[in-house]
Amino acid sequence: MSKKFLLAAAFGLLSLTQNVVASAEPANNRVMLPVNQSSELQGVKAKLSQMLGFNVASIKPSPMAGVVEVLTDQGLFYASADGNFLLHGKMYGLGENVSNLTEESLAQVRVDGMVKFSDAMIVYPAKNEKHVVTVFTDITCGYCRKMHEQMSAYNDKGITVRYLAYPRAGVKDQTGSYSQGFKDLRSIWCHEDPQSALTKAKSGSSVAARICDMPIEDEFDFGRQVGVSGTPAIILANGLMVPGYQDPSKLFTLLETSQQGG
Repeated sequence: MSKKFLLAAAFGLLSLTQNVVASAEPANNRVMLPVNQSSELQGVKAKLSQMLGFNVASIKPSPMAGVVEVLTDQGLFYASADGNFLLHGKMYGLGENVSNLTEESLAQVRVDGMVKFSDAMIVYPAKNEKHVVTVFTDITCGYCRKMHEQMSAYNDKGITVRYLAYPRAGVKDQTGSYSQGFKDLRSIWCHEDPQSALTKAKSGSSVAARICDMPIEDEFDFGRQVGVSGTPAIILANGLMVPGYQDPSKLFTLLETSQQGG
């Protein structure tokens, strides 16, 4: 089996119609579709909402002619301009270099979305801050605990860590009641000293119940929307996501490389 065939299989996207010609452009030079965005795009939005129950946050032309990009509460999808076909996966641009166009789109959504939660994060600041990462976390996650145990090492390298809540078991259980994971994270975020409460909880201590108006559910929903499927999920300042645990040295190197590249 040739390399060309494997590459095509890895990065190929299904053709929505026989007449659609795929064309990839850089994310900042998007191909505009020959559709009336005020009517046809809204029609696609309505169809996806009615048939699939999606809460559509935005819909716009994608870099591929004849395909629209649909951001929903369930993640990022692609649809034909008439709304008759739906794809869920990654779109790659094959220009001078292979580029992950889906990740580029989600990166901007993450950057914009994190601003909304800036006052609701639990932050462990570095004294000599060089980088800031935002991490979706849960207290039941082994690698989240491992990362937190090394907080001083991250801070010593100039990395400020900001936490968003992501109850891995979901917001509600099978009975429709709030899950224990959600209630524990809400209690921590509602604590008068959330930094200490989170550290104790990640060390195995029980969580004293507290209730207040904190956007734990909104943070979870935001995570799902931008591609978080497990914890820890690390979001860089440019919006790119690094899934999984990264030790302090490796994360610092990654951040330095990302900064130089951006």
